[in-house]
Amino acid sequence: MKRSASLLVCLPLSCLLVACAPGHDTAPSLSRQAPATRIDTTLVTRQWPKNSWWKDFHDPQLDRLIDKALADSPDMAIARQRIVLAQAQAKMAEAADGPHLDFSGDVERQKMSAEGVMGPFALDDPDAGTTGPWYTNATFGLTAGWDLDLWGKNRALVQSRVGRVNAQKAEMEQARQLLATGVARLYWQWQTESAISNLLTKVKQEQLNIIGADRALYQHGITSSVEGVETDINASKTEQQIAGVQGRMKEIEVRLQALTNSPSITLTPHALPKVEASLPPTLGYELLARRPDLQEARWYIESSLSEVDAAKAAFYPDVNLMGFLQQDALHLSDLFRSSAQQMGVTAGFSLPIFDSGRLNANLDIAQAQSNLSVANYNKAVVDAVNEVAHSASQVETLMQKNQHQQQVESDAERVVQLAQARFNAGIIAGSRLSEAKIPSLEEQIAGLTLKGQYVDATLQLTSALGGGYHQG
Repeated sequence: MKRSASLLVCLPLSCLLVACAPGHDTAPSLSRQAPATRIDTTLVTRQWPKNSWWKDFHDPQLDRLIDKALADSPDMAIARQRIVLAQAQAKMAEAADGPHLDFSGDVERQKMSAEGVMGPFALDDPDAGTTGPWYTNATFGLTAGWDLDLWGKNRALVQSRVGRVNAQKAEMEQARQLLATGVARLYWQWQTESAISNLLTKVKQEQLNIIGADRALYQHGITSSVEGVETDINASKTEQQIAGVQGRMKEIEVRLQALTNSPSITLTPHALPKVEASLPPTLGYELLARRPDLQEARWYIESSLSEVDAAKAAFYPDVNLMGFLQQDALHLSDLFRSSAQQMGVTAGFSLPIFDSGRLNANLDIAQAQSNLSVANYNKAVVDAVNEVAHSASQVETLMQKNQHQQQVESDAERVVQLAQARFNAGIIAGSRLSEAKIPSLEEQIAGLTLKGQYVDATLQLTSALGGGYHQG
């Protein structure tokens, strides 16, 4: 008897120590990519962009558009709800790691069978303690339980959910910066097109002056009608350009309506800003902390590592405590007697022994997902560095083009001034002055186009630098 009792005591301990489901080695973890320490550029150095960098333009109209987009955009609403969902899931995982206490009660009316195991209770024999065959059985009480989580599986799942919450917060910041950048780019594109439209209108006016002069000369028999055909064609082309510009402006307005979730958009023309592009003095590990998309990828790595820990802990036994305190009686009249009280405490554990490889497969999946998160992070780092380098290169190129274009516009303006002086002196006709003004106006249009491209490139550079994001 003593030997049998010893075997019964040792059997659970033996199972605990040696009967776990066999595990295997998983794929090695990938290493994380570090960004380039510096990017070669001739741009001046400055601090990182501000969180509300668009306010540096000092344009209230732009501020209102971006504020409206950030408040009412469907993309921001989706990002905010993803955070709420991730937080709720984290709370659920955290709650699963703690003890629980439940209250339950039930009442059952039943007729005992005289032919079954409980046959004696079907008899109506008060001396024997039976009052059958009908009974009203009632039970109520408290039940408690607690998974001790000795191996940290539940805690690892909580950490995984917390990592996802942080990742969703970074994702919302990424959506915020992309949305603000998109609105700002469209806004300044509209302002560029508006300024170009004004210059094209001036070009058309000068062309009409030339056409009017040619018609007057033709009516007086001084010239033939053929000489004014080229000017008529150029005026028609200018009208086509004006129509194209106005069409692009309407298209931009529609896109702004979608981004700001507004039924209509009314914009007032403003002069293009003078932007001085620059880069922060260092672009090493600071870039990792300043880009919300990189922080999002990093938090997904942290979450996936916790998932791996939870998958490893699943190979070990679960140990839990359970207890109950109840009142149980066959008759409602006896339910509240002290003799109807029952209680108990149970310490139990479950141990995986053979599961056809399910735990190993789950661990492989968790490790593969972790490596995939690291690979995505490494790709995001490389893409981020390349994006900054590309944007900086664009800014530098456009800066040089704008400088050259300013010289070209200055030379064209001197030609206009000379023609104006000759016109004032009565040496040339008004049509010749208009002919001198048209090339100057066309160069101004080219300059506006380059300046608009330059502003757009600086906005892309700001976005590539993280748009003022700073991890909390």
